[in-house]
Amino acid sequence: MPNYDYLCNDCEHRFEAFQSITAEPLNSCPLCGGKIQRLLGSGGGLIFKGSGFYITDYKNQKKSSIHTT
Repeated sequence: MPNYDYLCNDCEHRFEAFQSITAEPLNSCPLCGGKIQRLLGSGGGLIFKGSGFYITDYKNQKKSSIHTT
């Protein structure tokens, strides 16, 4: 579930809410009760950790010759 950023139009309080994607947006400030708006974020970036993703995961490797008797 993503975090959504909100900004109050009255008191300018900025906060995050942990909500389901299908949940309705919040409509009142938790501090003053004023009207709020959900802010658009850039989202999380894609991060590759480790080394050699192409080499180790997707590159065609030579099949080892295993003899069965």
